[in-house]
Amino acid sequence: MGQFCSGVTVVTAMGPTGPVGFTCQAFSSLSLRPPRITLGVSRTSTSWPSIRDSVSFCVNVLAHSQHPLSERFARSGGDKFREVAWDPSPDGAPRLAGATAWIDCRLHAEHDGGDHLVVIGDVRRVEAPAEPREPLLYYRGRYTRVADLS
Repeated sequence: MGQFCSGVTVVTAMGPTGPVGFTCQAFSSLSLRPPRITLGVSRTSTSWPSIRDSVSFCVNVLAHSQHPLSERFARSGGDKFREVAWDPSPDGAPRLAGATAWIDCRLHAEHDGGDHLVVIGDVRRVEAPAEPREPLLYYRGRYTRVADLS
């Protein structure tokens, strides 16, 4: 599956003891009517249970310059938000500064997907900066970029 280039996101929420989040490259738009997204979440994720319990979450679509954030949020444990700039979305989920887009969602459903969970979120709002930012892409086990954005 490494032959498929994907964007990189960090999924965040406010947990019972503060902000929580994890890196997720298994993300896509699912439906326009109603607006829905889908996530592939590892069953071993230690962050997902807190995000699930919070009901609302934010999908932060990372910019190319944010690959250190992708790596930070991919690790288990530790204070992932230490010295990370963010502000709360209208629903309270952390929106990471510098992202290419923020998608505020409510949990719609969770389904068995083998060693992953298939999570469906109802999109409540989408925001993006006025100036487009180059996306963070992942291809064949490493970060990459598009050759031409025009």
